[in-house]
Amino acid sequence: MFLGSQLLCPICPSDQQSFMSELDSQVPTAFDPFADANAEDSGAGTKEYVHIRVQQRNGRKSLTTVQGLKKEYSYTKILKDLKKEFCCNGTVVQDSELGQVIQLQGDQRKNVSTFLVQAGLVKKDNIKIHGF
Repeated sequence: MFLGSQLLCPICPSDQQSFMSELDSQVPTAFDPFADANAEDSGAGTKEYVHIRVQQRNGRKSLTTVQGLKKEYSYTKILKDLKKEFCCNGTVVQDSELGQVIQLQGDQRKNVSTFLVQAGLVKKDNIKIHGF
């Protein structure tokens, strides 16, 4: 190749080093978006979220689950207030991995999230609503 008054040879190591340094500045570095989630001591997951999910049963029937509330809360009292407020049935289920989970009949995701915020149990930023 001919560049100005200088002749560049693609085989010469001195020219190739300058050529490679130009390419190195343009090559993006590898980025792993799940690196924080995989590292246990990175501080990821320190913010405790309350997850509100809906599960489809048969036909039009659905089930709303609430998990991640603080352990010092009385789940039965929260459930009693939720059942009375939304006119639905529900139960507290003990799960081996998730701990205690509140289950309510019907799609009550928005109702439960507003109830938890108004009652002062959870901040709005700490609620994750999942589902279709």
